[in-house]
Amino acid sequence: MAGRTARLVLLAGAAALASGSQGDREPVYRDCVHRCEERNCSGGALRHFRSRQPIYMSLAGWTCQDDCKYECMWVTVGLYLKEGHKVPQFHGKWPFSRFLFFQEPASAMASFLNGLASLVMLCRYHTSVPASSPMYPTCVAFAWVSLNAWFWSTVFHTKDTDLTEKMDYFCASTVILHSIYLCCVRTVGLQHPAVASAFRALLLLLLTAHVSYLSLVRFDYGYNLAANVAIGLVNVVWWLAWCLRNRRRLPHVRKCMVVVLLLQGLSLLELLDFPPFFWVLDAHAIWHISTIPVHVLFFSFLEDDSLYLLKESEAKFKLD
Repeated sequence: MAGRTARLVLLAGAAALASGSQGDREPVYRDCVHRCEERNCSGGALRHFRSRQPIYMSLAGWTCQDDCKYECMWVTVGLYLKEGHKVPQFHGKWPFSRFLFFQEPASAMASFLNGLASLVMLCRYHTSVPASSPMYPTCVAFAWVSLNAWFWSTVFHTKDTDLTEKMDYFCASTVILHSIYLCCVRTVGLQHPAVASAFRALLLLLLTAHVSYLSLVRFDYGYNLAANVAIGLVNVVWWLAWCLRNRRRLPHVRKCMVVVLLLQGLSLLELLDFPPFFWVLDAHAIWHISTIPVHVLFFSFLEDDSLYLLKESEAKFKLD
């Protein structure tokens, strides 16, 4: 929900710097990479590199050029620290100590755990909520959209490429849009299904246009940032307004209120942009870790609300 918007804001800012951060603009870094690639990334040297590269690294897409950039990054960091300067960023990212094939191990693990939490809560929802509940299909679809987004977040933090970056962005946007649709169905669609269907078609059209522009025309980080902030604000305001209106009549709605407020507060962690502790744990990873229980609470709200709606619909059926 709201936390995905904050994440997109920070990702957009980092990506805007990716073409030239302080570290990768340094002549010592550029010269190091150039010499490393000349020495190791062609002819017999390249065959030797591939023969001794662990299979999991090659399967994850790590190339000789990637290894050169990684090694030269630490050479440059060492010089900065030796001279008493602040650690620079490289290609829009802080230096991270690679673990196995994980480029950002803490963020990758946190994304995986968020996805695992979503999967556990989906299984619990399947078990406790009958398919006859009015919100059942929409909630299940939201869970699968969330799972897909956390999968691509895990992949992106494992290996940052043009494809994995775009998939992370697009899937995060899809979660926010589906959260808006979920709110629409809950607040309007149950009484007016045609309105929900038309709104769903509009959201799909917007998503298609958004992804098509960024994929086929140009990847405009400024536009992407503005678009996701806008839909994120719609998402937050709509959910919060509905929660405030129903907090006395529906006690379980307080869970949703806590989720919205917590995600807004926790997103401030993303503003604490600092070099990672032990070259592993940065503000982004801490934020990802902190959202795990929040997602559990939101799915708990969806479960309670679906059961409430089921009882309400059964009571109306008996009266009829």
